Amino acid sequence: MTDPLTPRDTPIAVGDIAPDFTLKNQAIEDWTLADAVRKSDVVLCFYPMDFSPVCSTEMKCVTDEMQRFEEAGATVVGISCDSFFTHKAWAEQLGLSQTLLADMHRTVCKAYGFYFHDLNVSSRGTVHIAQSDDGKGVVKWVQSRDLPQGMDVAEVIEKIG
Repeated sequence: MTDPLTPRDTPIAVGDIAPDFTLKNQAIEDWTLADAVRKSDVVLCFYPMDFSPVCSTEMKCVTDEMQRFEEAGATVVGISCDSFFTHKAWAEQLGLSQTLLADMHRTVCKAYGFYFHDLNVSSRGTVHIAQSDDGKGVVKWVQSRDLPQGMDVAEVIEKIG
């Protein structure tokens, strides 16, 4: 469980310190942003719901391009408000290889400004985080998209590369 984070009404901005958090992944293991940023850049992919058409296409594209993300020096994780059990079933069905994080209390999507109140889910957006000189995660690039608009994986790789 993540310590209390401050919600924001708009997406996080380039240059902001990335709020640190710990969430459970699809293997019900803790995943912490600060630990991940010490190893490589991190790309957080916020999306509304597992098993939905756009989210499925988007996350499958991430898996298909995982080597390109790794070559660009980034670890990619998906974040939605679904449970870790749902993430596990979805990852197995689609053959997803990236970590999927369960933001069941909506604290992380709210802290990063990617919360869609109407459906009580994460909205769609991508945040590139790198390690700053003082060791904290700093936002390098942000993209917010409408719910029906999937991520352009090539564009994200270009931005982080």
